[in-house]
Amino acid sequence: MTLSILLVDDESGIRKVLGISLADRGYDVYTASNAKQALKIHQEVRPDIVLSDIKMPGMSGIVLLQAIKTENPDTEVIMITGHGDIDLAIKSIQFEATDFITKPVNDDILDIALNRAKEKISHRKKIAEYTENLEQLVKEKSEKIIEMERLSAIGQTYEGLAVAMKGLSNLLDTGEAGYLNELPFFVAVYNKNLQLVSANQFYQTSICDQIGKSITEINQTAQKSGNSAVQETFQTGMAQKSEEKFLDQSGERLPVLVYTAPIRGNDGEITYVLELSADMTEVKKLRKELQSVRQQYKKLFDNAPCYISVQDKSLKIVEANQLFRNDFPYNDNLSCYQAYKKRSEPCDDCPVIKTFSDGNTHHLETTVTSKGGDAYDVLIRTAPLFDDAGNVERVMEMSTNVTEIKKLHEHLASLGLLVGSISHNMKGLLTGVDGGMYLANQGLSDNKPELLKEGWEIITSRIERIRKMVLDILYYAKKRELSLTSVDLKIFADDLFKGIEQKMAQDGIHIRKNLNAVAGEFEADVAVLTGALLNILENAIDAVKEDQSGREHEITIDIDGSDTEVCFRITDNGIGMNPEMMKNLFTLFYSSKKTKGTGIGLFVSEKIIQEHGGKIHVTSTQGEGSTFTVMIPRKHAYCK
Repeated sequence: MTLSILLVDDESGIRKVLGISLADRGYDVYTASNAKQALKIHQEVRPDIVLSDIKMPGMSGIVLLQAIKTENPDTEVIMITGHGDIDLAIKSIQFEATDFITKPVNDDILDIALNRAKEKISHRKKIAEYTENLEQLVKEKSEKIIEMERLSAIGQTYEGLAVAMKGLSNLLDTGEAGYLNELPFFVAVYNKNLQLVSANQFYQTSICDQIGKSITEINQTAQKSGNSAVQETFQTGMAQKSEEKFLDQSGERLPVLVYTAPIRGNDGEITYVLELSADMTEVKKLRKELQSVRQQYKKLFDNAPCYISVQDKSLKIVEANQLFRNDFPYNDNLSCYQAYKKRSEPCDDCPVIKTFSDGNTHHLETTVTSKGGDAYDVLIRTAPLFDDAGNVERVMEMSTNVTEIKKLHEHLASLGLLVGSISHNMKGLLTGVDGGMYLANQGLSDNKPELLKEGWEIITSRIERIRKMVLDILYYAKKRELSLTSVDLKIFADDLFKGIEQKMAQDGIHIRKNLNAVAGEFEADVAVLTGALLNILENAIDAVKEDQSGREHEITIDIDGSDTEVCFRITDNGIGMNPEMMKNLFTLFYSSKKTKGTGIGLFVSEKIIQEHGGKIHVTSTQGEGSTFTVMIPRKHAYCK
């Protein structure tokens, strides 16, 4: 099946080129130059996928995304962003965008995003097909049960016939019982000696063609010295019902359902017993088939790879499959909202209530809590179960656990952000290296040492930033155990300063070192912790370099400690931070340096400090500066 896609961009060139590319991939392509036009097309066409620019005149791509998801949550939306729109891209993911890609659009990245959207569409269709198949099975089961009810009704009809024929003795005495031949079941009459005195043609053809035979020659139950229904009726004077076996003309045993009724003479004594019998051969087969269907239904019900429950109008769970009973509490008095969410009342957007109301299927994505306390993201679909009158009697609810799928989606989105951020920053750094090489080469060819020096300084600076970026990425990408050693605090501090003092001097930044009681040892992964503190110091250097107030730039480093912990306090008089920066300071990929930062460094620093059992505290005033305080225990918890 061909999927349809709506391309939204205010640039006609992009719509034309990207539209041709999408058509070549086999999509039915619709285009819109703004969000308002896109909403109109979406309402008319209902495309499977929407590919929209995130920034457009008038209504933005984010607002368009929200409007589309409100009208049709199943529409997959992919956002197109510029390199500077990472915050908007993250926001679009929060509003349930399928993915985002950056301009200029790379064909391989576009294919990855489109394939991800197609997989989600395919997954929903499979769930819908599974729901329809299960509904059909329930319908077939219900039809079988109705058939069994009809057979039961036949038995009640037999009893009524027996009562109506109490005056049959006169007919039997006169031989006027021919009309019994028209009945579609076995009719026989026995006398007090348990001899067959009359039978309809259907009986004589199938069971016995000789009037006068004893019941023991006909009925297997009587042969085995167990009383038949006829014998019981003679003894008790009451109508009887039983399942018995007759011998047919070929000597085979025929299962029958027998109903008997006494026939009394004028004196009130039982003269005859009327026996009405139905061939149970087909019923037995039907029962066996029904049992097989029930077993198959139960097996399918219990082995289904999703949570299935059947609920009544009070939302009580009347039946649940094995997977549901394994992961959630279940008993006859438990409601779905109690089992799923430990709530005391139904959820506001309950799809089961909606299905009871309109008889249609509904779906919902929500979070539930297992009986073990684990939170699961589930995709819920409901299906109505109707009674004979066509009213919704119960509702089947199927919930698919999509927790791992969502985690994978978030991981891929995070990976996409990482790759995009790294690529953008690496491109800028390599451009700087090219510029430095140009100056250096120019200095060599023109014999101008000052150009050579300037170019080499640029190259050195950019290579150092590339090295730092690679180290941060490696630490973020690969989980590793700390290699803890006992290190002298003073030696650690001296090594820390060696790596940063020269850089600060070159940038004209004054450093103040207050080494108060720097003594003793503490446990740390020296290389890793040094990298974390250097990340903080380098952020402090960047903050004072951006300050344009004209004051003298300085960074103060205080190192002291107690018997149980050591403290590193780094204070700068740079530009400081506003509340928004403070809130996102340690968020992955967040950077206030625009193209100069990756948004990884401080995230990694906090992670390293926490792995050392330490804490980091930050205070800042915009326009005045910031203070980072790092506390590290002298003894690591794992080494005590």
